[in-house]
Amino acid sequence: MKKILTVFLKVVIVLISIVVLAIMIRFPLTEGRAANLDLFSIYADPFILYGYTASIAFFIALYQAFKLFGYIGQNKLFSLSSVRALKNIKYSAIALSVLIVIAAIYIRISFNGNADDDPAGFIAISIVATFISIIAATAAAVFEKKLTKFR
Repeated sequence: MKKILTVFLKVVIVLISIVVLAIMIRFPLTEGRAANLDLFSIYADPFILYGYTASIAFFIALYQAFKLFGYIGQNKLFSLSSVRALKNIKYSAIALSVLIVIAAIYIRISFNGNADDDPAGFIAISIVATFISIIAATAAAVFEKKLTKFR
């Protein structure tokens, strides 16, 4: 039963990464201000490049979770490798939350004088995403402490 569950969770992680990657490729093409730009100009936008750079922390965390489920499937939950994977997940989640806050601040400052656009929606999504990242970092820290204690 445990083997089936770990394989299922690994498949879920792979599906999440595929969906996020597809959204990251497709979303800049449908965004409002990029509708009339050529392909190079869309992907040369500094904010879109920042989003791709910031997503590296997300994909690192997913990869570490994939490895952690592999260790669980091999009955190596209480190993040093599992603790290291949880520590990497924690650091990736913290880095992601900081990068999201920086993006929200940038959007807030850059839209300060523009009356046509309202950054409230993006800032609300940023707050929710930051909150989720902080919860993931806290959960990873708690699990890491528990595994370290039982080792």
